[in-house]
Amino acid sequence: MPLVVLGLSGALTHDPSAAIYIDGKLIAAAEEERFTREKHAKQMMPLHAARFCLKEAGLKPRDVDVVAFPFGKISLFGKARWHYAARHWYAPERSISAIFNGNRHYRRNVRKVKRLLDELGINWSDIEFDAVEHHMAHASSAYHLSGFEGKTAILGIDGKGEYATTFFGYGENGHIHKIKEFFDPDSLGQLYASFTEYLGFEMLDGEYKVMGMAPYGDPDLYDLSRLIEFDGKEIRVNNRFVNTVGLRRYKEGGKGYFFSQKLIDWLGPRREGDIADDPYIHYAAAMQRIYEDISLQLIETYLSDILKETGQLVFSGGGALNVKLNQKILDLPYVKALFVQPASSDAGTAVGAASYASWSRGVTPDKMTHVYLGPGYTTQQCIEACEDHSQQPVFEQRDDIIEKAASLLAAGNPVAWCQGRMEFGPRALGGRSILGCPSYEGIADKINEQIKFREKWRPFCPSILDTVAKDMIQTEHPAPYMTITFEVSEEWKTRVPEVVHEDGTSRVQIVEESTNPRYHALLKEMERLTGNGAVLNTSMNRRGEPMVCSPTDALNMFFGSDLEYLVLEDLLVTKRTHVQ
Repeated sequence: MPLVVLGLSGALTHDPSAAIYIDGKLIAAAEEERFTREKHAKQMMPLHAARFCLKEAGLKPRDVDVVAFPFGKISLFGKARWHYAARHWYAPERSISAIFNGNRHYRRNVRKVKRLLDELGINWSDIEFDAVEHHMAHASSAYHLSGFEGKTAILGIDGKGEYATTFFGYGENGHIHKIKEFFDPDSLGQLYASFTEYLGFEMLDGEYKVMGMAPYGDPDLYDLSRLIEFDGKEIRVNNRFVNTVGLRRYKEGGKGYFFSQKLIDWLGPRREGDIADDPYIHYAAAMQRIYEDISLQLIETYLSDILKETGQLVFSGGGALNVKLNQKILDLPYVKALFVQPASSDAGTAVGAASYASWSRGVTPDKMTHVYLGPGYTTQQCIEACEDHSQQPVFEQRDDIIEKAASLLAAGNPVAWCQGRMEFGPRALGGRSILGCPSYEGIADKINEQIKFREKWRPFCPSILDTVAKDMIQTEHPAPYMTITFEVSEEWKTRVPEVVHEDGTSRVQIVEESTNPRYHALLKEMERLTGNGAVLNTSMNRRGEPMVCSPTDALNMFFGSDLEYLVLEDLLVTKRTHVQ
């Protein structure tokens, strides 16, 4: 009988997701937010995502052998709970609870999983339940899915799991070994997230905005070093300013933030609005530098011996979505190959918990080769969605849909592109994308202002043909998931200026025919029409919304913006007011 493992995430009250492994093959994975249409699906469990995964895999509830969940018990006899209690002494109710009731969140999570399994029709007594430590799930999602052979360095940075915040280790022969962990509140990820809140963005959602704002500022103008002590081996976050809990939190409008009034007194009021202005752009630049510098020095301290031996590094956790750091990591002289788990946020721990449970039972997980793991829809289903939609879209089925889409793009039109199975993870990779021609002047501003309704200074990224990658980004390193930025060659800066950021870099997706033949064909047609095998690619959603999933979601977003063209499988969809 095949081994069936259902991975579930949602342990930390955000980004719940589900994943299914059958005998080491990842069959399906999806985030709950895509079905509920609520960003990050906070305080939810992955009911709809799990139902989808079971259906996609052709499984009944009784077929599940193992349920894996990324949150484990933490012993009182280790360092983690005592460290938390000592560092949060100013909130005695939390300190005391960490010592005497330190696994309360674990017990709560088990109850939530049991209720979810009841809803799914899975009998608790019929399955094995694996509670995988949170950072071990992150580590497995990167190491076991990387396809790397031999000894491999493992890095994990996020806000926190049970208590741990940062993980250094290595993988060898499938085994994951811990070298070093840091514990709450000493968290690089939480420091960045706390400062994200101060800069006026939502935690869990705005960290990449801080990263995008940073190149507009000067990191030398303001010294933020008092926020964290670092001696080359240990970090100690100054929780008088950030990573605060309880009464230390700054409160505004009834909401408590993860920074204190002392930060306001020092740096000024919390940023508001959509403008990237002084001094906040410089604060963003200084925070990005702190994050990069300390992360790189910690890699040197704890992983350099392994890296000098093998050159292989894998990275996961929310901090791994910082593509500027990833560029710096890849530039290290002893890093030859870097795999960043494309779903590095907590959503990816559903895959990691399941892959770890599979490996622990003697079934090695397959290498991850793509993230097209969500729902897909036929052209007929798209026709039905159009016919049922209240806005009565105009649509036609075309045999030349790729050529038509490319001609619209080349003429300067944004085109929504809904094809194949939805991506797992935060990046649109040609499944649920809004596309533009990166050589067409002003296309980025148009998409920001009229379609995405987001900040004007936000950068866009390109999808490019594998045949032009070396010329454009001057490397042969794989980049299929938009997880690393690269320096763009001078020639290509002038060829595709709409997808080159302020600092001369681009977060590229290299598209190969084997993983997405239809998207690859579109890029080939763009190369024929424009001379550049590239498109501007951004996720198909409006500000504050999850990426679209179904044809109906795509139509709703289409009619809620100034988009004029939507490609749904073989359909070209327009609006009744549109003149073709």
